[in-house]
Amino acid sequence: MLLAIDAGNTDVVWGLYAGGEWMHVWRTPSTASFEPEYFLSRLRARLQAAGLSPRHIQASVLSSVVPRLTPVLLEVNRQLTGRNALLVGPETYKKLSLAIDNPNEIGTDLVANAVAAWHRFGQACVVVDFGTALTFTSLVPPGTILGVAIAPGLKTAMKALFSNTAQLVEVPLELPESVVGKNTVHAIQAGILWGYVGLVKELLQRSCQELGNDCKVVATGGLSAVLHPLHTYFDVVDPRLTLEGLRLIYEQHEQ
Repeated sequence: MLLAIDAGNTDVVWGLYAGGEWMHVWRTPSTASFEPEYFLSRLRARLQAAGLSPRHIQASVLSSVVPRLTPVLLEVNRQLTGRNALLVGPETYKKLSLAIDNPNEIGTDLVANAVAAWHRFGQACVVVDFGTALTFTSLVPPGTILGVAIAPGLKTAMKALFSNTAQLVEVPLELPESVVGKNTVHAIQAGILWGYVGLVKELLQRSCQELGNDCKVVATGGLSAVLHPLHTYFDVVDPRLTLEGLRLIYEQHEQ
């Protein structure tokens, strides 16, 4: 069984893969603690609830875009499994090249997304990741990351608005039918959520023009389902795309 760990700025996602499928996927808030025992206690409890034990985990792979959390999660894995995890970085990108200025700058989660998307389609494509940041990763043959566009994620944009405006309160991430807000909550939902629909459409249109109009579009991330009018623009919506990319990176590294 493979344990894939995807540490982002909002959540740490833990995936257990065996028998050709993701058997279990769990989430833990990234900033809840920087102590190994916090994560160990929760992982052990979840393994026990699933009828599993740490000895079932035969290998591990870690992607982290939170530098402070990286050594913590490496230690968590060592204590849990007795093995070292494969830490994803430029030296592990065996079958994907990077046409960017500095390979160390790109998030390893974006590389994992690209690996999974290229494995699925094998042609020019754009991966849209609706996470803490909203990212657009462009790939071209023969499996090269051409570049990335980054915007604040939906929740990040909401929080920025609330933190700088005394009279506003947090509102649910629900897309309203009308863009003409009749109250404060409706107005914020209309402005941010419908605004992001337009943002995604424009960036996808321009990206595909640059890549060649025959390009695939893959969506992932915890908030990919919120902007449902965009789903006709996506060839695939795969919430587990990053985990799948981590699995492929691990298998390629072991070959």
